[in-house]
Amino acid sequence: MIAFCILAIMFATHASEPYIGDTEPLVVHIEALEPAIHGPRVTGTTPGRPFIFLIPATGEAPLSFAAQDLPKGLKLDETTGIIFGAVHTAGKYMVRIEVRNAKGHASRDLAIIAGEHMLALTPPMGWNPWNVWSRDIDDAKVRDAADWMVNSGLAAHGYQYVNIDDCWEGQRDANGVIHSNERFPDMGALADYIHTKGLRFGIYSSPGKETCAGYPGSLGFEQQDAKTYAEWGADYLKYDWCSYKVASMNLAEMQKPFEVMSEALDACGRDIVYSLSQAGTANIWEWGAALNVNLWRTTGDIRDTWESVSGIGFSQVGHETYAGPGHWNDPDMLVVGWLKWQKGPTHLTPTEQVAHISLWSLLAAPLLVGCDMAKLDPFTRDLLTNDEVIDIDQDAMGKSASRVAQCNTITVMAKLLEGTFAERWFNREPQAWGDVWARPLGDGTMAVGLFNRGEIPGVIATTWDVLGLEGPQPVRDVWRHKDLGEYDSSFSAKIPPHGAVLLKIGRPALRK
Repeated sequence: MIAFCILAIMFATHASEPYIGDTEPLVVHIEALEPAIHGPRVTGTTPGRPFIFLIPATGEAPLSFAAQDLPKGLKLDETTGIIFGAVHTAGKYMVRIEVRNAKGHASRDLAIIAGEHMLALTPPMGWNPWNVWSRDIDDAKVRDAADWMVNSGLAAHGYQYVNIDDCWEGQRDANGVIHSNERFPDMGALADYIHTKGLRFGIYSSPGKETCAGYPGSLGFEQQDAKTYAEWGADYLKYDWCSYKVASMNLAEMQKPFEVMSEALDACGRDIVYSLSQAGTANIWEWGAALNVNLWRTTGDIRDTWESVSGIGFSQVGHETYAGPGHWNDPDMLVVGWLKWQKGPTHLTPTEQVAHISLWSLLAAPLLVGCDMAKLDPFTRDLLTNDEVIDIDQDAMGKSASRVAQCNTITVMAKLLEGTFAERWFNREPQAWGDVWARPLGDGTMAVGLFNRGEIPGVIATTWDVLGLEGPQPVRDVWRHKDLGEYDSSFSAKIPPHGAVLLKIGRPALRK
């Protein structure tokens, strides 16, 4: 593979000049007045349980919404675009959704699948406060985040979950029922507030006696806690490993606490997406789906450094086998925007942020924003609301990317491009390091990421035989919304250090 990648680069470069792309901007902003529908094309529910879905749509206000062939039990608020209710009968329902404004209208199909364990059919998208508020979270900050989810436009592009992390917990009463602390005076009212916006509410706990921050965990109270979360209106549970003890690394012991909570959630009467955070212990990707877990952390906590992002992201090789609709590998939250560690913007450069989001989307990873929603700068907003990138992450086929090529050194080509090959080669200056990741999409095209993991500019290339393609193929730069033309058998791009080019290759099949 290594030798092949070097040859591919040289072959592609001789065939045509490497694509350089625009130096500015890295991400192209689009703000159309005409209506458009975004986000997932499929969502799931359990018959008889509460359902809520905000149709993600943009365009000049006011917008109005319509839906044809909604299953019995669901209604649409034509002003807000919120679908709500409870599906009566199991089945797959193809609903034609439409949005209109003074500039026109747009429509497309949304599949609503009702059945057992049909949650998180695409990776969850939303917000988690830990990387910005940590222990200082409270009711007002969560409500504020929900407001900004809508006001910033993220909700209009498919972000749905407003989650609480640790530090909400109070004490248990005489009956063992958990109560929230003084910073969260009424959890049910908070959930209702989030739901009125068409968004979903997430809660946090631990299978141990204590959470990571030392608050009461769920050990011995799993059924009660799941029932309480359901009564509050929770739609998502992050279950964090902290303080749980096992006698050995025996797999059955590792699985037990997660299985207990899984059974409790099944019986609680409400659909609650189940997220495990235990740093990938015991190769959880191999058995999480069997416990009806919807997403599981594959590594330790992420930080806003290239070493952390690249170390986590590029370590996902082989995990793609275990991901799919309802069950996702979770390489942790997005470290873009305003974060707690430096009380300021992320330490990642703009180039590194593009690579970060590109890789997470290829991996079909959850897109959980961890920043201060009130301080979204234009670049971060554009980074998070590129609908072509989101479409890759949310592709309904749910096939996670695999690494199809890795270049241990592309120094040869990098040096040639700089024109000082001999001097640099013999002095062994820092090398470029390339990865090519690809995933097939439901419309018949291929999403491909070319990554330069090294410290100097370099050319990364891929060939059609590596991607399983034949003949001339159209290539599109997804971040810049730019068609690059047809290429016969390969494509190459000159990429800055820690950078990426995210492509869509092939002709999409017609779909509604």
